[in-house]
Amino acid sequence: MIKERLGRELLFFDGGMGTLLQEEGLFPGELPETWNLTHPEVIRKIHRKYIEAGSDIILTNTFGANALKFHDETFSLKEIVESAVSHVQAAAESVGRKIYTALDIGPTGKLLKPMGDLSFEEAYAAFREVVLYGREAGVDVIHIETMSDTYEMKAAVLAAKENTSLPVFVTTIFDERGKLLTGADVPSVVALLEGLRVDALGINCGMGPRQMKPILDTILRYTSLPVIVKPNAGLPRQKDGNTYYDVSPQEFADVMVKIVEKGAAAVGGCCGTTPEHIRAMTDALRGKSLRPVEKKNFTVVSSYGQAVFLDKGSKIIGERINPTGKKKFKQALKDHDLDYILKEGIMQQEKGAHILDVNVGLPDIDEPAMMREVVESLQSITSLPLQIDTVDIEALETALRIYNGKAIVNSVSGKQESMDKVFPLLAKYGGVVIGLTLDEKGIPTDAQGRVEIAERIIKEAAKYGIEKKDIVIDALAMTISSEPQGAKVTLETLKRLREELQVHTVLGVSNISFGLPNRPIINAAFYTMAMLNGLSAGIINPASEDMMKSWYAYHALQDLDVNCERYIEKYADMPKTSAVPVLAADNMTLQTAIEKGLKEEAHTIAEYLAEKEDPLSVINTYMIPALDNVGQGFEKGSVFLPQLLMSAEAAKSAFAVVKEKIAEKGGAGEKKEKIVLATVKGDIHDIGKNIVKVLLENYSFEVIDLGKDVSPEKIVETVCEKNIRLVGLSALMTTTVVSMEDTIQQLRERAPGCKVMVGGAVLNKEYADMIGADFYGKDAMQSVYYAQEVFARTR
Repeated sequence: MIKERLGRELLFFDGGMGTLLQEEGLFPGELPETWNLTHPEVIRKIHRKYIEAGSDIILTNTFGANALKFHDETFSLKEIVESAVSHVQAAAESVGRKIYTALDIGPTGKLLKPMGDLSFEEAYAAFREVVLYGREAGVDVIHIETMSDTYEMKAAVLAAKENTSLPVFVTTIFDERGKLLTGADVPSVVALLEGLRVDALGINCGMGPRQMKPILDTILRYTSLPVIVKPNAGLPRQKDGNTYYDVSPQEFADVMVKIVEKGAAAVGGCCGTTPEHIRAMTDALRGKSLRPVEKKNFTVVSSYGQAVFLDKGSKIIGERINPTGKKKFKQALKDHDLDYILKEGIMQQEKGAHILDVNVGLPDIDEPAMMREVVESLQSITSLPLQIDTVDIEALETALRIYNGKAIVNSVSGKQESMDKVFPLLAKYGGVVIGLTLDEKGIPTDAQGRVEIAERIIKEAAKYGIEKKDIVIDALAMTISSEPQGAKVTLETLKRLREELQVHTVLGVSNISFGLPNRPIINAAFYTMAMLNGLSAGIINPASEDMMKSWYAYHALQDLDVNCERYIEKYADMPKTSAVPVLAADNMTLQTAIEKGLKEEAHTIAEYLAEKEDPLSVINTYMIPALDNVGQGFEKGSVFLPQLLMSAEAAKSAFAVVKEKIAEKGGAGEKKEKIVLATVKGDIHDIGKNIVKVLLENYSFEVIDLGKDVSPEKIVETVCEKNIRLVGLSALMTTTVVSMEDTIQQLRERAPGCKVMVGGAVLNKEYADMIGADFYGKDAMQSVYYAQEVFARTR
């Protein structure tokens, strides 16, 4: 079994498939997976070469095989997968060497909702179909690779875990900043994948081996799993019309030796690597011992964009998305007023919350459905991790399934019934769970009783493979108006939990003051005392000045705020007031609504402003600056792709109402410049193109979207017919870059005045220059800036 060898001895993957197929005559735009049926002897030959080169794990030629791509009767998806598996097995038999057959699963090529049009369950279904065919054909491993979105990655992992008992490996494609396309950093990816209990994780594609070393260092710092590293053979180059990669087999092998010495447990190659690269690597590494996989002890929760560690100091869990004691919030839930809920989330983030508690439980609503909607909506406008707060097991599973990250679950108790229901869900989906120190007998009145319940929770969780690092104990703050010793017992419990059990702790702090006047006085004092006794996270209202003063002061006084920088930033200057028109009822500007991605709010405020001011002034004064701010945040890494796209959608909604006012007042509006966008022939991955389209449209460009798998002839014909001055071309796959070059050459011949910008995971500036592009955009915002530059020059 591969799981018995994984992490104990060095394992070798194979190398690139697309590069070798091109050498064998794969046409630009031809789908490599079809060659399983049309050229079986070629596929077997390539597999055989990698086996002979020393590969232990051979990937099936199914990277792009899914129902979203193969949905007609021309090529049966089932036949493609079955034949792909048989080719690996036949190649191994012909060589006479035992290898592992890995079902290769790549991304669908679509963005998931709310950024795109593919739902989570639709993505799951697409992956499930391929997984089932692979399982039936007899693969040994499910290998999910080149993932750039944690949400799609989660759908693929669940499809594999729920429908097979096979080992699951996952590798992602990071950029040089250590970020995925949709914003996830290394710790958040590790947290999610470890929570889902994959067997190995790592990095592939996008970079050469030298560029991958810093990313590997970060992965190794956080993960407790065996790590896979599969680099490209350097950077793509071009010579005599052919694409090649600039790292030789020997150079590749030399760096891979250092990568294994750092701690990689399984290594191979991606784009541009050949059997020669793999042979040089296996020759250099055969017999090398591995660095042991080290268990890490981080307590971490994550969202699609960031990880939050419970370590030094105390984290803030915002309590405002909860109907308890909140009449307005209850009414918002009854009225299905999602904007009110989203604004509570945004407010808490701006006030300093690290995590958002989400409780939507009311007797007269469908809690599972509401929980799904609120979680989906919140994670589209904030990058903060969420705490799923419910006693409804169906609502809990609904949230954990569709949550894009590793959540906190609030909560489980020491009651056996509670543990029997909650722990299986944590074992399946991952997460950090809050353990309440109460059981069938109620809440103990002394610290000893609460510590004993905590011990039972930790022991029971271990039966499900849930480690102590993923448990946070709630010492329970009891109101002192009815229990005078309540605060003292809670504080003693906190201290003993940290010192004796060495487990992290949490409190709903404001419970301490129920029934008392001027509650913030008691709350803030108790909060400080709790932090001094080891409180890891407090569930508080971050809009409470008293509570936040306590938090900032505590961290400054305990040397947990370097040079008091956070304290100084917070309190050195009084906040300045804004003269920008707002809706009094909502206290929010149009610019803020767009920046925060509040679509309905942006529409309403724009409608209000367009009645009071010149509509064009509304666009130029509020809307364009908002988009600029979001774009700059995206460039700096403080705003992530989901937020960028939701801001664009909010701006689109506002633009719509402003345009109506312009038309009513007899104006024609600003003239739009036209831009053609297309994913080149043979490539069905249109994620990048669609992102660029949304942003260009929000900067008042008219986009002619030709779609995906577009021939050079169609692109050139459209450019000439409509007198287009700027074209954007996208390609994700190495095998389709040739189509991009062909398109550029035809444009140069028939439309020499047209500028061409290009983008895609397989490209870089140097390669873009080589194929004749005018501009390479490493992200969507750069495309917007280049378009502005082009039309500013040509007006």
